[in-house]
Amino acid sequence: MNEKEKAEIGIIGGSGVYDPSMLSEIESVEVDTPFGKPSGAITVGVVGDRRVAFLPRHGVGHHISPSELNSRANICALKKLGVKQIISAAAVGSLKEGIKPLDIVIPDQIYDRTKRLGTFFEYGIVAHVGIADPFCHRLSTLLFDVANDKGFSVHKNGTYVCIEGPQFSTRAESFSYRQLGFDIIGMTAIPEAKLAREAEICYGTIATVTDYDVWKDEEVGIEMVIANVQKNEIAMKEIIANVIPKIEIDKSCGCQSALESAIVTDRSVIPEHTRNKLDLLIHKYI
Repeated sequence: MNEKEKAEIGIIGGSGVYDPSMLSEIESVEVDTPFGKPSGAITVGVVGDRRVAFLPRHGVGHHISPSELNSRANICALKKLGVKQIISAAAVGSLKEGIKPLDIVIPDQIYDRTKRLGTFFEYGIVAHVGIADPFCHRLSTLLFDVANDKGFSVHKNGTYVCIEGPQFSTRAESFSYRQLGFDIIGMTAIPEAKLAREAEICYGTIATVTDYDVWKDEEVGIEMVIANVQKNEIAMKEIIANVIPKIEIDKSCGCQSALESAIVTDRSVIPEHTRNKLDLLIHKYI
């Protein structure tokens, strides 16, 4: 891999954010991983003096359902490119009256309602990684500060309930999530946040609100979602473009040493093929 194919910052583009036009000097990079292929080719380029890798989460043309995403390959591919910070773009529904469509939320918590595989660690090695605070506090604070400074209607913190999808909620589910105190609802933060932590990569999400889910006595249709996603695309790109130059790449935080005391399997019993498969993640500790 040459230097032009490496990057410090990764962007996972969600619904409505597929255009890496903020990057210059771009190069398309195909990355293979031990977990298969990522969602598509990764565009590597430059923003200011920062090298950035852009990955379209659902593939070009939005052809991969949330339940079919190979998130392990996506996160592993970014890790292989040298990424230390990931900014995730996501479209979400609101579960609170005060969080309106077209608002932006920088969540600090996740509630997992999916059935997805959320770890790299299997095949004869066990790691118990702390995920009490699933989003990087330092990166999330920066995302909020930039969005706020730019005058967007942005909410700091909030719990993102991640559902399996690809269907939207039933009305009963939506009311239940509100009673449990959740703030926003989406389909992609899990397992991305968990895998990023296992990969020792800082991870933060810019969640753009498209609708009020179905608790507000109105159906959620894809036409409404897409229309509001498109309205929020400019805001999303402006926030990302202004955040990138401010990220302190080398400033350490707990995300970047998450595996330090997490691996409990004795080295002597780890199969060689497992060690080889996970070498990118565990080489410092095993």
